[in-house]
Amino acid sequence: MTIPPHPLVTAARGLAAEVLAPLAERVDQEGIPASSVEAVKRSGLLGAVAPVAYGGSAAPAAVVRETAEILAGACCSTWFVQTQHHTPVTTLAKSDLPVRERLLGPLARGELLSGVAYAQLRAYPRIPVRVTRERGGWRFGGRVPWYTGWGLNDVMLLAGVTDADEALFAFTEAREQPGLRPSPPMRLAALTASRTVSLELDGLWLPDDAVALRIPYESWAVTDRPKNTNASPAVFGVTATAIGLLEDDPADSAKETAGALRARLDEVRRQAYELADHPVPTERIDERLACKTRAYDVMRAATTAAVVAGGGRAMDLRSPAQRLAREGMFLLVQGQTAQVRAAHLGSLGSPG
Repeated sequence: MTIPPHPLVTAARGLAAEVLAPLAERVDQEGIPASSVEAVKRSGLLGAVAPVAYGGSAAPAAVVRETAEILAGACCSTWFVQTQHHTPVTTLAKSDLPVRERLLGPLARGELLSGVAYAQLRAYPRIPVRVTRERGGWRFGGRVPWYTGWGLNDVMLLAGVTDADEALFAFTEAREQPGLRPSPPMRLAALTASRTVSLELDGLWLPDDAVALRIPYESWAVTDRPKNTNASPAVFGVTATAIGLLEDDPADSAKETAGALRARLDEVRRQAYELADHPVPTERIDERLACKTRAYDVMRAATTAAVVAGGGRAMDLRSPAQRLAREGMFLLVQGQTAQVRAAHLGSLGSPG
């Protein structure tokens, strides 16, 4: 008996087929339209990891990964904007502070879209964003080097380090305001459509009731460090779409290559998700990193093959092959840490 797909998987497939994939080349060049953001909000996917009591789906990890693959394979820019949303939702779901009741429901139901501004915490002991206590709230100063979804998000989860070496996360509106100034949107080799900016923080003050998490930095880092050692579902999504282009190519050589790459993708995906489901995220790190680099290898081979099969026409900006190749390049560095970089470079430098 065939088991029907999870409703979120069905929703992701519909969103991808009807909205994201048909617009992907246009979005790549012109940006994500408000209509796409509204379609994501209506889809129910923004509540994938949220508690049911707040309007979410509390979906299993396998379902969340599959929806990410589908969205990234259809339009990596739109996937990247919406994927930021799930960290704020997870943070609120674990919080017992007042902001949970104010924001978790609207975020889970897709009424609000959230971004994140916390990757700078990984620069510790350098502290790009310092947070100081002031009159019933917190004052933020410094610079956030990367913030995705500016002009698309409604709120953001902003993080910095306190004088007591705590990681502090608080919500604010995703707009220019006293003490918060965005740069112009960055022009990137890929995913310029994601509207990524840097943020200058010059005394932004947020009240106590905006705080979602306050924890010793090292306690936060212990749980954060292993996350990026796992292969990203987006890598598998982009890889699968590139293989699909080869499968649709009339040339026998392209179809043969597609078959070989599909087998490699299935195997590395299976291994990656077995590791991701391991109950202790701080174990088997070397295996996780090795699997992650193999996933990159298959993605690079698939996107390169799609360009080769496309020939000169693949250089046209309307060609999905070159877009997928550039999106793959972006995924090589998305969420990259020093540990991931070292493992990947070591793999690239090894013979054979």
